Amino acid sequence: MSLPCQSVKETKSFYNNIGASFGRSTLNWVDVNFYGHQITFIKAGKFNFNSPNYVFEGKILPSFHFGIILDHTTWQNSYAKLKELQLDLVTQSTFLKHKAGEHHSFFVKDPNGYMLEFKSFKDSNDVFNT
Repeated sequence: MSLPCQSVKETKSFYNNIGASFGRSTLNWVDVNFYGHQITFIKAGKFNFNSPNYVFEGKILPSFHFGIILDHTTWQNSYAKLKELQLDLVTQSTFLKHKAGEHHSFFVKDPNGYMLEFKSFKDSNDVFNT
């Protein structure tokens, strides 16, 4: 995924704080290794990005987001670390309780206004089950 950013330096700092590592970069772009998923941020200056929400199981969630799936221990550790950093977290919830696809989830906003979803499935075989 490639996304515009306002500051490569601020973007790198944020992703470093939440445990990402980095690949190739210049002053105008950076490749981020986010739990094995590549995100490239390219300095683009000001941009307008409408982020409408949707309701799922009574929770208001961001329509535009990038998600990662973690084992439960890593998910819990990530939630604790991001909460400790006092980042703007959308409080964790359990979705599809007692159904196929049951998972814990929380969101955090990066410095570019993008929402990141952290998920942990009760049963990893349910990730793509319907």
